[in-house]
Amino acid sequence: MAVQGITATTSTNITGATHNSPPSIMPPELEQTLALLSSHRSVLGYLLLSRGDHVSIIRHSGVVFEGEQGKKYASVIGKMVESVQAGLEEVSGSENDGDQIRFMRIRTKRHEIMISPDERYLLAVLHDPAS
Repeated sequence: MAVQGITATTSTNITGATHNSPPSIMPPELEQTLALLSSHRSVLGYLLLSRGDHVSIIRHSGVVFEGEQGKKYASVIGKMVESVQAGLEEVSGSENDGDQIRFMRIRTKRHEIMISPDERYLLAVLHDPAS
């Protein structure tokens, strides 16, 4: 993807179907942030996902997110965000209308995944906390 200008993006949804999205501009700030994330020694990779009925991988970095494994991560991350948001809405009731997840951090024995949801996108970063 080019830093400047209009580029067409190829996305793969979790069922494996590939489609070209309309031309879009990747802001230089986002390019810089993704490059910085990728260069950090403890980061194993990142996924930039579209939100909606079908979660699609817009962009990824790291071998952990290649091929079928990347599609599995994309699907699970989408489901986790939806589930946590639904739970938040259930416990919040009417007193916290419009409350939304801003950041999720999940740590396992081996890895840590950080998820930053947006209205249209999800950014997930997987890293090794031992590094």
